[in-house]
Amino acid sequence: MAHSPCPNDTFAFHAWSHGLVPGAPEIDVTFADVDITNGMAERGEFDILKVSYAVLPYVLDEWTLLPCGGALGRGCGPLVLTCEPGTADDLAGKTVAVPSERSTAYLLFRLWAAASVGPLPSAVGVPPAKPGGGPPAGIGKIEVLPFDEIMPAVRDGHVDAGLVIHEARFTYQNYGLHKLADMGEHWEATTGLPIPLGAIIAKRSLGEARLHDLAAAARQSVLMAWDEPEASRSYVLDHAQEMDPAVADQHIGLYVNEFTAALGDDGYAAVRGLLTRAAAEGLVPPLGPHALEF
Repeated sequence: MAHSPCPNDTFAFHAWSHGLVPGAPEIDVTFADVDITNGMAERGEFDILKVSYAVLPYVLDEWTLLPCGGALGRGCGPLVLTCEPGTADDLAGKTVAVPSERSTAYLLFRLWAAASVGPLPSAVGVPPAKPGGGPPAGIGKIEVLPFDEIMPAVRDGHVDAGLVIHEARFTYQNYGLHKLADMGEHWEATTGLPIPLGAIIAKRSLGEARLHDLAAAARQSVLMAWDEPEASRSYVLDHAQEMDPAVADQHIGLYVNEFTAALGDDGYAAVRGLLTRAAAEGLVPPLGPHALEF
């Protein structure tokens, strides 16, 4: 299995990765940023991965979405940060750093920007179309950076704005930055659905019985984490990239929630809504009618 070293993942999967879930299949965990795991999914590497929901349309022939273990929620969306307060119009023609072109954060950003800024480039560095009399010209350039490098890049003037995820929601003020827009607020206001961020997927070739075992193990690991939150504390902090313990706790409280234990009807509706809407805008391939079924 490969997943991020972020507190939500290490907290949720501590029991499973340490062999504490009774009867669960054993897993060998590799830590990798989501941009890396997205690529792993497209190359068919590993058996279980934590990936961006945005990558699902490209990989669901080989992988299946597990109904638990992922990251969805409310009030937890990616943010666009700038050095000075501003509005969406201020991004016209500017350079924006993003954590991955296949990240859910970037997909949510593209949907927001299409409504708020104007057309976006379809690839890094490709200028957008400039329709006469339309919305603002759009983002000038997209630059992909590791998520932990984005806030310093904005602060130091290397990029005009940054799309941030994870614990940056709690720490951006420490960099002297300002929130220009909240992608989650826009998503929730326009859909009423929770914000889909990260998914747990597993190889279809493992077979139906093993896939159900994996889903059960993921769910039980989450429940055990809630039952004994201190059991994982040292493991979480060891991998939290020098994160303040209070920030790690905020991170877990926001991103490990009822949708982590079970996607449920609202969770599936959010995922389907995001990918259907993005497909309608030509941002991702369309999903088949049963693509998300487990």
